[in-house]
Amino acid sequence: MKTVRALARGAAVVSAIVGAGSASAQSGDVNVYTYRESKLMQPLFDAFSRDTGIKVNVISASSGLEQRIKAEGANSPADVLLTVDIGRIEDAVRAGITQPIKSDVLDKIVAPQYRDPEGHWYGISMRARVVYASKDRVKETALNYEDLSDPKWKGKICIRSGQYIYNNALFAAFIAHHGEAKTEEWLSGLKANLAQKPSGGDREVARDIAAGKCDVGVANTYYWALMLNKEPDRKAWAEATKVILPSFHNGGTHVNLSAVVLARYAPNKANATIAGYGQLNPDTIPLSKIADHKKAAANLVDKVGFDN
Repeated sequence: MKTVRALARGAAVVSAIVGAGSASAQSGDVNVYTYRESKLMQPLFDAFSRDTGIKVNVISASSGLEQRIKAEGANSPADVLLTVDIGRIEDAVRAGITQPIKSDVLDKIVAPQYRDPEGHWYGISMRARVVYASKDRVKETALNYEDLSDPKWKGKICIRSGQYIYNNALFAAFIAHHGEAKTEEWLSGLKANLAQKPSGGDREVARDIAAGKCDVGVANTYYWALMLNKEPDRKAWAEATKVILPSFHNGGTHVNLSAVVLARYAPNKANATIAGYGQLNPDTIPLSKIADHKKAAANLVDKVGFDN
């Protein structure tokens, strides 16, 4: 069974072997640039070091890592970039800072729709874009993304900015399924159903549902789990809500990725190894195809005045 965050054989674990030999036979360092929070990734890095004897040096940032690697050029110390969102993944490829990863191991455990056709990136964990709903006020246990434009939800939906990367990817996936005209119509309907101006983050969606400002919202799965299990000051927000895994008509639940790319000039290439909600039925449209529609999705958000 695939859980919400696992792509293969364990949640959020990368089990790629890059280079000709086994990483456990190597020694030295590997330099990881990452958008993922260090505290979330450190257990993985620690386990990797224990297994291989290779030290992991981490540079973490919230933005600009692709530009940094490009500016460093052939002298860049980066071996691996861990990035989030299909847009950022494709940005790294277009910036020319990656090289194809040749790994039979990865090809066996990462499904084709979750990797670059030419091997420039491989997904390592997935996050589903789902619906948070009030336990008390929402009786539905199943929804389609298309349902969110239904007038029955008028004044009842909360969401963060339509231009935020996770919403942009969802809207791009909608285009991939239905085309731009249908997506514009859907976005206009979704906007008409908003309880308030798009704002805040995914946690605030749960907060506002708990406060009765709206009944449903769009957010990523893992924020709900974090609030429930690891954030005592926000636990009540999760307890007031439930998670519904929506799907597209004739499709599955939209997922986005964390992914690994091998830096173009990786100095330690042989060491560059990064080894609840119910049943998830992830959408099968390749994320590389969804990325092709991200600009159009951003334009439609502006066209319908979604964030106004």
